[in-house]
Amino acid sequence: MNKKVVKKTIIPYVVLAILIFGIIYMYDTFNRKIHYVTYDEFNKFLIEEKIKEVVIVPKSNNSVYEIRGTLEGYKENEFFLLRLPYSGDVIANFIENQNEYGFKLDTANDPGTSIFILFIVNVLPFILFIVIAVIFIGKQMGSANKSMDFGKSRARLNQDNNKITFKQVAGLTEEKEEVAELIDFLKNPKKFQKLGARIPKGVLLVGPPGTGKTLLAKAVAGEANVPFFYISGSEFVELFVGVGASRVRDMFKQAKHNAPCLIFIDEIDAVGRQRGTGLGGGHDEREQTLNQLLTEMDGFGANEGIIIIAATNRPDVLDPALLRPGRFDRQVTVNLPDVVGREEILEVHAKGKIFAEGVKLSNIAKRTVGFSGADLENLLNESALLAVRRGKNAITMSEIDEAHDRVLMGPAKRTHKYTNHEKKVVAYHEAGHAVVGIKLDGANDVQKITIIPRGNAGGYNLMLPKEETYLSTKKQLLETISGLLAGRVSEELVFKEITTGAHNDFEKATKIARAMVTEYGMSSLGPVQFEHQESSIFLGRDYNKSRNFSSQVAYEIDEEVRKIIKEQYEVTKKIISENIDLLNLIAETLLEHETITKEQIDHLVEHGTLPTTEENSKDYNSMTLEELKKSAKERGIKGYTKMNKEELKEKLKN
Repeated sequence: MNKKVVKKTIIPYVVLAILIFGIIYMYDTFNRKIHYVTYDEFNKFLIEEKIKEVVIVPKSNNSVYEIRGTLEGYKENEFFLLRLPYSGDVIANFIENQNEYGFKLDTANDPGTSIFILFIVNVLPFILFIVIAVIFIGKQMGSANKSMDFGKSRARLNQDNNKITFKQVAGLTEEKEEVAELIDFLKNPKKFQKLGARIPKGVLLVGPPGTGKTLLAKAVAGEANVPFFYISGSEFVELFVGVGASRVRDMFKQAKHNAPCLIFIDEIDAVGRQRGTGLGGGHDEREQTLNQLLTEMDGFGANEGIIIIAATNRPDVLDPALLRPGRFDRQVTVNLPDVVGREEILEVHAKGKIFAEGVKLSNIAKRTVGFSGADLENLLNESALLAVRRGKNAITMSEIDEAHDRVLMGPAKRTHKYTNHEKKVVAYHEAGHAVVGIKLDGANDVQKITIIPRGNAGGYNLMLPKEETYLSTKKQLLETISGLLAGRVSEELVFKEITTGAHNDFEKATKIARAMVTEYGMSSLGPVQFEHQESSIFLGRDYNKSRNFSSQVAYEIDEEVRKIIKEQYEVTKKIISENIDLLNLIAETLLEHETITKEQIDHLVEHGTLPTTEENSKDYNSMTLEELKKSAKERGIKGYTKMNKEELKEKLKN
């Protein structure tokens, strides 16, 4: 345990104990009732035999002694006190004749002869009073300082002993190469100064949430083995104007004392937004903070050893002055990982987890298109939780499949009841997507179909691109639209009616069609870009922005979008009409099994039936006990070592 923590924990109790003892002593002192008597009165008490007890206490200077005693009728803590000049004859007389007097006689040492008791009685109460006063005043002054401590930087210095290095950062090969020279500069700045090179003063990490921007910044600090200050952009902005600017100054002051070092500002868009773009005027506090940040970055020397790394997923709203050379010189885009990157990320997060035989991370990577690093970590964690919940010793593909669906759509609602007709409609809807995905090369490939409700959907169809590409052809986009429209077409052809189940499909199809017309130039309107890629509106900058096309062009855009959707709807209707038998086969299989995978769909198309799994095709009756245990271990069955042969057979069959 930290010694400072121990001191802070014990000291208050020690002070409290001393206070309690002091209060008890003082209470006992003030509660006593003392009767001061003369020597004649004392002799009178002796003659009348009213004395019950006498204690003789010689004082430390041996010139005076005290006689304390109690009389008949005295209450507790009540006694008389007599002070006389010191005389050994008087004490000897009392000792010789005490039996005649009929009271108890005792002697005691003077408390004043003990230095410790003198300190406790006379000095300690004053010391305690002074300490309490100092503590109370100090707290009051500390509270006052804290209340006025707005201008201090909220940046925290990362002193974690478990430093993050590039080994913990997977799937960002090019990004790590881009920031590697920052590490070289922090380790050996003279190598750059020798040739007159200037290292970038700021590096801006841009990318979707969860792609590893913060992790990459920590890895740079860990590799360079330098102090690492980190702060969120929102921690600069306060209610009072000028506080944020003061915090920026204080942060850079601390950084200069710890140079060479890194400063990491997360979500810099909170403080670095374009100036003068607020509705009804600017934001004085944020703009002053940004101005101070710009000044501090531009005011550095050539090589002061301080590098700023910032992260955001909204680079479009940042002020242009923040992105010019001399401030954030370099912009590193941290994209979603590809299949190779996803496999590397899975290998990092798979450490410490136990997987059953047959679980291949490469297969998981292929099925998780569009997942970020955070999504992949969450996927494996959910899989482990499901395995524990099911009482298994290892994570199997069953848990990974379920976790994948839970991450995308939420938990399965197995208790949700819907009519047989609704179940049949959902089955044919999802089967329609599968048929078009099989028959069109450009359509998304169906990886899994289930008619078990998840989230707000009555069924779930996992459709992924057949290949991960950077470019999409017009043919691929049109066939993707056909695959999205297939659910509604199936409902119309089979049931002669339509439902609301295709609303999400229409949303995606319309978005693709509109992008083809307004962004990609894939229509009769020609290669003209009418709209930019959609992003969140930056109020003040985008709210009143006028369209760069006329009302007539807007009408033509709507007509072209409608034309693309209508033509692909007819194409989809023709494909499903020509393959109605395959549609019925997949739908009936779904109604029976509720969930089928891509491998089962492929086998169904080729052979007309679902494949028999390897486990179900085994003859457990002919297997030995050791073979049964081996098979149970592979399937992750918990407690298989304690089961007999019959129990193992029953468990494996189920």
